Amino acid sequence: MDKLKSESSKLLCGSSSKVETTTPITFVLLLSTFAAACGSIAYGFAVGYSSPAEAGIMDDLGLSLANYSAFSSILTLGGAIGALISGRVAESVGRRVTMWLLELCFIIGWLSIIFAKNIWWLNAGRLLMGIGAGLHCYVAPIYVAEITPKNIRGGSTAAVTFSVSCAFSMMLFAGNFFTWRKLAVIGSIPCFIHVVCIFFIPESPRWLAKVDKGKEVEASLLCLRGDNYDVSQEADEIKDYTETSQKLTEFRFLDLFNLKYAHSLIVGVGLMLLVQFGGTDGISSFAGSIFKAAGCSTGFASTMMAMIQLPFAASSVLLMDNTGRRPLLMVTATGACLGSFLVGLGFLFQDYQQSKELTATLVFSGILVYSACFSAGMGGTPWVIMSEIFPINIKGQGGTLVTLANWFSSWIVTYSFNFIFQWSSVGVFFVFAIFCASIVFFVAKLVPETKGRTLEEIQASMTLLQ
Repeated sequence: MDKLKSESSKLLCGSSSKVETTTPITFVLLLSTFAAACGSIAYGFAVGYSSPAEAGIMDDLGLSLANYSAFSSILTLGGAIGALISGRVAESVGRRVTMWLLELCFIIGWLSIIFAKNIWWLNAGRLLMGIGAGLHCYVAPIYVAEITPKNIRGGSTAAVTFSVSCAFSMMLFAGNFFTWRKLAVIGSIPCFIHVVCIFFIPESPRWLAKVDKGKEVEASLLCLRGDNYDVSQEADEIKDYTETSQKLTEFRFLDLFNLKYAHSLIVGVGLMLLVQFGGTDGISSFAGSIFKAAGCSTGFASTMMAMIQLPFAASSVLLMDNTGRRPLLMVTATGACLGSFLVGLGFLFQDYQQSKELTATLVFSGILVYSACFSAGMGGTPWVIMSEIFPINIKGQGGTLVTLANWFSSWIVTYSFNFIFQWSSVGVFFVFAIFCASIVFFVAKLVPETKGRTLEEIQASMTLLQ
C-alpha cells in the first residue's frame, strides 16, 4: 500500500511539472465516441418505448395495468442482471466485444417485441434489452473515459449520455405517429449501426495495459491520437499506474469494501441511488399516465417533454468540462427538486378540487422543469463520475456494483410507481423532491471535482484520502 501511495504521489506531484500539450481530436476518436453513443441511442429508445406504446399494447394484447407495469419495469430487472456481469465481461473480453454482446441482446429483444403474440414475448424481449442496457451503462462511459484526453473527457462522456436523452425524446415524439410494433422496428436501427461501427474502432488502451498487451497500448493510442502525435509519455503513465495497481494482492469482490475504497464506493453508489429515488425512471416510463391524470393533453405534453430535453441535454456536453461536475450536478438537482415539488403541488390542488387548469399547468410545468434539469446534468453526471473514480484494479467490481445499484433502484421505482401514484399522487412527487434535494447536500459534502484531471490523478487522490 505504501508503494501505491508513493507511486500515486508521483503521479499527482509530477504531473504539475510537465508541459501541457494539446491532444489532437482525430476522426478515430470521434468515431469511437459516436459508436458508444449509438449504444446510448439504443438504450434511450428502450427506455422511452414504454410510455408511447402503453395504450397500443394494452389494447391490442389485452394487458392489465399490473401486466403493463411488469412489462415496463422488467427492463430494469434485466438491467440489474446485465449490471451483475458487466464488470467481469468487460474486464475479461474487452470493451469492444462487450459492446457487440450488448447489441446482440438489444436486437433479439426488439425482434421479440416486434413479433410478440402475448405478454411472454414482450417480457422476454424487454428482459433481454435490459441485460443489454445493463452492460451498456457500464461499458460505454468507461470506454469513452479511457480513450479521451482529460480536456474533453467530461464532454465526450456527457455526449454519450446526451444521446440517451435524444433517443428518449425521439421515441416519445415518434409515438405520436407510429404503432407500437413500428416503434420497435425504429428502436432496432441504432443497434445495427453500432455493430458496424465497432469494426472500425480501437480497444481501450487502459484495458490493454491491464491484460499485459503493452505493445498494443501504443498502437491503440496512435490510432486515437494520430500518427504524428507522440504517445510515449501517455502510454508510459498508463502502464506505470496499471502495473503499480496490479502489484497489490489478488483482488476479490469483498475487498471492494475495504476502507481505502470507501470514498469511491460511497460516491458512486450514493449518487446512483439518490438519482433513481429522485424519480428519474418513474417519470420517464409513465409520463403519459402522469399527464393524463393531471388533465393535460397527453400527445402535446409528451411532445413538449421530448423537445425540451434536447437543448438542455446538448448543453450538458458543453457545461461538463467548463463548469465542472460538482456545480452542474448541484444546480440541476436543485431544479429537479423544484420540478417535483411543482408536480406534487399541482396534484395537491387536484385533491382539494381546485381549478383543473391550475393542476394541469403546475404538473405540466413541473415535468418540463424536471426533464430539462435531468437532461442538463442530473442524469448524465453520475455516470461521468462513475467512469472516473475507480482505480483500474477495482474498476470492474466497483463499476458492477454501482451499475447494479442503479438498475435495482430503478426497478423498485418503475415497478412500484403506478401503484403508489394511484394511492397518493401528491406524496410520490414530494418524496421525489426530498431525494433530489438530498443530492445537493451529498455532492457538497462527498463528491470530488474531477474536471481537468487525468484518470490516474483522480484515482490516486481518492485512494490517498482513505
